Amino acid sequence: MRKWLVSLLVIASAIFGMLVGFEQANAASKPHYTITTDSTYPPFEFQSKNGKYIGIDMDMLKAIAKKEGFTYTLKPMSFNAGVQAVQAGQVDGILAGMTITDERKQTFDFSEPYYKTGVVVAISAKDKTVKSLKDLKGKTVALKTGTAGATYAESIQKKYGFKATYYNDSNIMYNAVITGNAVAAFEDQPVMLYAIKQGTALKIISKQVANGGWYGFGVKKGSQAALLKSFNAGYKKIVADGTYDKIVNKYLGDTGVNYKEVKADSSRDDSTSFVSIFNENRSALLNGLIKTIELTVLGVVLASIWGILLGVMGVVPSKFIQGLSATIIYIFRGLPMLVLAFFIYIGIPNVTGQRIPAFTAGIITLILNEGAYIGAFVRGGFMSVDPGQMEAARSLGMPYGKAMRKVVMPQGIRLMIPSFINQFIITLKDTSLLSAIGIIELTQTGTLIIARNLQGFKVWLMVAALYLIVITLLTWLSNWVEKRLK
Repeated sequence: MRKWLVSLLVIASAIFGMLVGFEQANAASKPHYTITTDSTYPPFEFQSKNGKYIGIDMDMLKAIAKKEGFTYTLKPMSFNAGVQAVQAGQVDGILAGMTITDERKQTFDFSEPYYKTGVVVAISAKDKTVKSLKDLKGKTVALKTGTAGATYAESIQKKYGFKATYYNDSNIMYNAVITGNAVAAFEDQPVMLYAIKQGTALKIISKQVANGGWYGFGVKKGSQAALLKSFNAGYKKIVADGTYDKIVNKYLGDTGVNYKEVKADSSRDDSTSFVSIFNENRSALLNGLIKTIELTVLGVVLASIWGILLGVMGVVPSKFIQGLSATIIYIFRGLPMLVLAFFIYIGIPNVTGQRIPAFTAGIITLILNEGAYIGAFVRGGFMSVDPGQMEAARSLGMPYGKAMRKVVMPQGIRLMIPSFINQFIITLKDTSLLSAIGIIELTQTGTLIIARNLQGFKVWLMVAALYLIVITLLTWLSNWVEKRLK
């Protein structure tokens, strides 16, 4: 028994070591920074067909990095998660159309302001009942978490008597208004103008731009002085040589890039049919699917090892070890998985100052969360074996460990197989929650594609189909294994 458990722990440690080593191997010898950005915020940042992030912010960062001679790794995630990632030290800076405010200056150091903005209010293009802020009384408005639009809306909420609901990305917020789940959205003026220009069925009702402010590049207060200095120096250079104006005009000028067409090349297919959208995004969907499978397989294997260990601890003849197992299972089964992911990726680095790569944080989250559920049913499986089996084995002179290994565990594991199959499928679906910490798995890939082509129904149908195909294959495989074991 002991050798078996030690072997499991050694395997788990080796895989963790490989994960950490893989991330560290990517470290560059020259100045290299990790920058986060909003994954869906055109025209400032959005994903092109080939998976690259473009937009005013992205092109500007690329030009500045080239001028100043530093390299960077981009970590797209929701704006709110990005802000927390900077504060936790998980990334070095954030460039995501972030408005400079006095409140944010308490925790961020900002670059030179680079774009003047303000907040506007938009409603559905078909809505003829809302003509001013006074018409919002008693109705629900859509806000994007952590944005200047949300802050402005909250400041006038009591005055105009509307209710607010929050979203993590602009596209979902727009669709909430278009589909009637909210009557209006508060958004930065250039972003809203650009969305309407690209065909989003909204119209602006506010006559004046409110809560005007400036966008800035942000780093954690008191840190990354060299990065901030390089950004400011590079920004001045691209302003002086005209690069900055060219970038802004490219996306917002009369000859600006249509972000629905950015994905295209000279041989593009402009059709919005299901097949053409799938072919156009096949590579991105495949990459997202591969990442989902990687998370699932690695997460299930390690969670199973951890869960079996917890289950065995739950039936050993020691009250202390049983209590320890029950406490661990109680804690991690009681925590929502999304909360656990944020705690590991953002909370722990805030305290320790040590970065945890998003993929590693995701795997640890799966191990702790899924492992707790596995531990519970493994313990139940062992306890469901007739106690007389153990008593008979002990009466024949077998020690406790051998009796467990030779008599109880083989019977218990057979009883647990359906639960393992079910947990395997649950783990695959739970990986979608890890998109919140910046892992671009299948669900996040769908979000990025929709932000570019606005074909929500068709893209989500593709994503759902891919999940069902994989789950069906896993179910067949699991059933085959179950039959073989029987």
